[in-house]
Amino acid sequence: MIYAVEDDRNIRELIVYALRQSGFEAEGFEDGSRLLDLPVPELIILDIMLPGEDGLSILRRLRADRVRKRVPVILLTALSGEENRVDGFEAGADGYISKPFGVMELIARVKAVLRRGGHGLRVGGIELDEKKHAVYADGQNVQLTLKEYELLAFLMAHAGTAFDREQLLSEVWGMEYFGGTRTVDVHVQTLRQKLGSCGAQIHTVRGVGYRMEGDRT
Repeated sequence: MIYAVEDDRNIRELIVYALRQSGFEAEGFEDGSRLLDLPVPELIILDIMLPGEDGLSILRRLRADRVRKRVPVILLTALSGEENRVDGFEAGADGYISKPFGVMELIARVKAVLRRGGHGLRVGGIELDEKKHAVYADGQNVQLTLKEYELLAFLMAHAGTAFDREQLLSEVWGMEYFGGTRTVDVHVQTLRQKLGSCGAQIHTVRGVGYRMEGDRT
């Protein structure tokens, strides 16, 4: 069971619908007042800006609870900026999704967090640690911008699948982004440079877009 705590009814219903369509059991709640009284779920999607007690406070209570302290939590928020992400990870979050978000991104992040048990994702020589918000290429720490990180995380979560530029814009930059697809090309080019020899794992698929290659563990 996955719980989605989101006060916006439309967003909450979209999340629950997408999860159920992907084969998960899911329930939605408009606030987190009942979280510590409900059966322990596999994962919680938790909005930060909630009426009453905010998501970060709820997350800290979950991490202090003997039974629920290891339940993976993905934060969902309209807040932007590196500082907000750091606050979330320091509170014990296992993942972070910014609004507006794409359904494919949401499901991929849920699957990735469940698959790794909240520790890390590795594809070939690239390792991504969401708790530390860190990326390593052949064991060397790589400094990325926020969007470079999000693009890499999305491609890694979907390793082996090709995406066109419009899909990547929608899933990583969001439905409200009106920039051109050249943005994707620039970010991919920069990622390849920063990842060194591991940058070759991001393949250009002629006539389509890009695909991450490598064994996923």
